[in-house]
Amino acid sequence: MNEVSWRSLALRSDIVRRSARVAVVVGSLLALINHGDRLHSADVDLELVIKVTLTFLVPYCVSTWASVQTALANSD
Repeated sequence: MNEVSWRSLALRSDIVRRSARVAVVVGSLLALINHGDRLHSADVDLELVIKVTLTFLVPYCVSTWASVQTALANSD
């Protein structure tokens, strides 16, 4: 059996699409909950942009990690 690298699995198109969908849904909800007042009032600065970006990045990374771990477990 071919040894598949973690990175190649993380970049697989189905995993990237799934993780992106999770990031959009979960990230949007978290951004509204955590930063909605500032976004609504258009009180946007660099610090908020970084925080909102991380708000989307974290669920993307968690979903990618879970998908890759599942793919690795299924390849045994």
